[in-house]
Amino acid sequence: MSAHSRIAVVLFNLGGPDRPEAVLPFLRNLFRDPAILRVPTPVRVLLAEWIARRRAPIARAIYAQIGGRSPIREQTDAQARALATALSDAGDVRTFAAMRYWHPRAAETVAAVRAFAPDRTVLVPLYPQYSTTTTASSVAEWQQLTGSSVTTVGCYGTQPWFLRAYADCIRPALDEANRYGSPRVLFSAHGLPLRIADSGDPYPGHAAATAAAIAAELGLAPGSWRLCYQSRVGRLAWIGPSIDAEIAKAGADRVPVVVAPISFVSEHSETLVELDIELREAAAHAGVPAYVRAPTVATNPQFINGLAGLVRAALAGTLGACPRHAGHRCPSAVCARGGAAA
Repeated sequence: MSAHSRIAVVLFNLGGPDRPEAVLPFLRNLFRDPAILRVPTPVRVLLAEWIARRRAPIARAIYAQIGGRSPIREQTDAQARALATALSDAGDVRTFAAMRYWHPRAAETVAAVRAFAPDRTVLVPLYPQYSTTTTASSVAEWQQLTGSSVTTVGCYGTQPWFLRAYADCIRPALDEANRYGSPRVLFSAHGLPLRIADSGDPYPGHAAATAAAIAAELGLAPGSWRLCYQSRVGRLAWIGPSIDAEIAKAGADRVPVVVAPISFVSEHSETLVELDIELREAAAHAGVPAYVRAPTVATNPQFINGLAGLVRAALAGTLGACPRHAGHRCPSAVCARGGAAA
């Protein structure tokens, strides 16, 4: 691409309610997604409404603890600005955010990108590990709205720059926890219903690969770390072990813990409330000597520069297929079209 090319870079994220009144419609959008509730459309619409209305009071109470709103929009915008700066020599680059379940929704972002009239567009999911419920869902919506395939940066949960960025976030937490004994590191990933994992979703394998690679980057001894999952909702069986169970074990063993949310690249309710408030309280009740939570990568320069490198590779046509799918085909064929090697 020449320095005069117009390049649109679209960052995908989950989104979150920006005020208490937005909680119900946000949840309604979430549960209407066929990638989340895998039942026929008429049933899904009715079931989504029922779940959203039952869940809304709980969710409002959660968001009330962090000012009544999610900070994810502002954090994604900050990442977009940092990425635009890192790509400033690649042409006329403009970055956009597209949220899956709240504003700016993909339709809004598609309109903004069309107004910019780019020569090339690159999609950058802010999900380090691929799942049909996250990356595939966002890409499918974009393609449905645009009617065309677009170069997509795929899985990057084991890219060296990602590992270094997260290790930088975790080391200060390890230093703090070391004052209370030899800590156990809990790599926390967002959970997934077991039936979705059993259907061939590659996410559990990606999460395991990320955890093992960060542990190696940090030089953690075998047995000193665990991969666990958080944010379970409803009565379905979810992949495990749960982070709640691991906190209970750490309390029984009287070891300090460092919690590192490796499937999140920005702070939101799952980190600021579930980990920082609820799980911290559970750790204290369980007798954990010290509970230290590592921050997300946010705008860590290594993370932003790594994403910029993937965008450059996408523009140059040098991205390889992701080897982490281990025979599972991405439903949206993201990696077949140029997903990053994980």
